[in-house]
Amino acid sequence: MTTRSSTARMCTWATDDEHEFIAVSDKSSLAEITCRLLRPQRGAWAQLYRHLGPCSPSSAPAAKTKPSLAELLRCDQLRVDHIHWRVSEDSRGSVDRKPVGFESAHLHDEPVIQVTLGTAESKTDGGQPSRRGVVQTVVLDTARDVPWVRCAPSSCPVPPCHPETADSAAAFFDPTRSGTYSAVACGSPDCEQLGRLYGDGCGADNQCRYRVQVPNSNASSSSGTYGSDLLAVDPSTGIPFKFGCSHGGGSAADENTTAGVMALGGGPESLVSQTTASYGSVFSYCIPERGSGFFVLGAPSLDASAYVLTPMLRYQRVRTLYRVLLRAIAVDGQLLNVTPAAFAAGSVLDSRTAITRLQPTAFRSRMAMYREAPPKGTLDTCYDFTGAFFLMLPRIALVFDRGAVVELDRSGVLFHDCLAFAPNSDDRMAGILGNVQQQTMEVLYDVAGDAVGFRRGAC
Repeated sequence: MTTRSSTARMCTWATDDEHEFIAVSDKSSLAEITCRLLRPQRGAWAQLYRHLGPCSPSSAPAAKTKPSLAELLRCDQLRVDHIHWRVSEDSRGSVDRKPVGFESAHLHDEPVIQVTLGTAESKTDGGQPSRRGVVQTVVLDTARDVPWVRCAPSSCPVPPCHPETADSAAAFFDPTRSGTYSAVACGSPDCEQLGRLYGDGCGADNQCRYRVQVPNSNASSSSGTYGSDLLAVDPSTGIPFKFGCSHGGGSAADENTTAGVMALGGGPESLVSQTTASYGSVFSYCIPERGSGFFVLGAPSLDASAYVLTPMLRYQRVRTLYRVLLRAIAVDGQLLNVTPAAFAAGSVLDSRTAITRLQPTAFRSRMAMYREAPPKGTLDTCYDFTGAFFLMLPRIALVFDRGAVVELDRSGVLFHDCLAFAPNSDDRMAGILGNVQQQTMEVLYDVAGDAVGFRRGAC
């Protein structure tokens, strides 16, 4: 994300022969943002945007309303708490305990893509009938299993019950207008698969119901009919797809103007699991700093040598989450003296958590030339850059299992004038690798091959 100082100045990258640094300069000096990328020659592909960024597909005014830092960090911590609760399920071996809630609408620049769902007859400019689906803007979520979109209520069409702007109203999916939609039947294998965690009994006309339970928040749970339709990640694809059709009022989408969530977790309900036969349980994404990135279903066309690879770890009972084993941290080429016990729990990869959970105090010595500032929420290592023109940032590299070294992009080091890392309350907790640190690199999830790959400078 773009770093801002207290005087609202913008930061751009600069390089000399010996050092890399960011130069604090006027916004007018920023290079033109590229919002279009060349299509990768593989798999099903979609452009990826930051939801509140300049390349976002949403033009609704609410989509451009940026939250306060305090609100962003509060929501981010709620999501972290929920992930840690899910991790604790692995040791409990039970899903009956009341979960820790988090707000699905994170109110920060989450990664979003546009997909097309369903088929409905429409007229082309030439007056000829055409069967096209509804374009949906969905958030990519690697820590969720059940994809869902918000659906138009059957009791009243979108207007006048939902008098949003045209773009926002188009986010509603109306299953009654899609000739390929069908509700999943109660008692069917697909319905039974939802289990106690996601199943919500049987609805009218023997229709299976789902619920993504987030009980400690008043406006974030998603529930409704579990159905099936065709999904197009790009115009060349038409994938049979099961998803939740959310009728719940005040869902996450109502707050962040997206249509719903594209779940990419390791459970059998996720998009990745549903498309195994076609794409081999492999996907990747590149989250941009400000412009445009990409999301791909399918194996990479690049040689394996283009990626830094490390084993993918899975929890025995909670198959949703993907994690890697961090072995060490290097700052400016020197390994930090961090006890191995701090890394023993592994690090969960999450596309929606913003700030990586990793002790930031270890990096303080490399920033000693700057005045420290008071903490900002969970960010406890902050600085006062007033009067600084060039900011010398440390080179931070994460060393994963089997010697996989991944140097973070400099844009992932600072966040609102603080080191973009936050501590867990206990070193025994799993770390979380958030999207600020992932940005500009392709992150490859080879679920079938139990491997995670990183490719720097991909977007």
